[in-house]
Amino acid sequence: MTSAEPVTPGGEPTLTIAQVAERTGLTHDTLRYYEKAGLIERVGRTGGNQRRYAAADLAWLEFLLRLRETGMPIAEMQRFAALRSRGDATVADRLAMLREHRASVARRIRALRRNAAALDDKIDHYERLLEGQPGTDEPA
Repeated sequence: MTSAEPVTPGGEPTLTIAQVAERTGLTHDTLRYYEKAGLIERVGRTGGNQRRYAAADLAWLEFLLRLRETGMPIAEMQRFAALRSRGDATVADRLAMLREHRASVARRIRALRRNAAALDDKIDHYERLLEGQPGTDEPA
């Protein structure tokens, strides 16, 4: 996507790097890094060489942010982005990656729930102590 105007070839409005940074919470430097690291494809430019992001670019960035929030390592995000850039021939590989990552997220969620329950038990223990209720020996 290269254009001298702030629209896509199809006439769709585009966003500046500042607008994308505001919408995503990413810094300008992070957006540039994502492009340099191959997480996003080179975005369109105006005649003045300003980056212009299309709606598809923004949607992809939002998905990358979800992957990041779920703890996917950058290297895996790069692998996924590289597969995506190769087109439909890699759909099965991308699906496998997402299924693996989803299973990892589910394991972490289960562990977090166990840890939250342990914290709840400890909080209850200390609340009972503060209320003057006899406590049992504190678990290690």
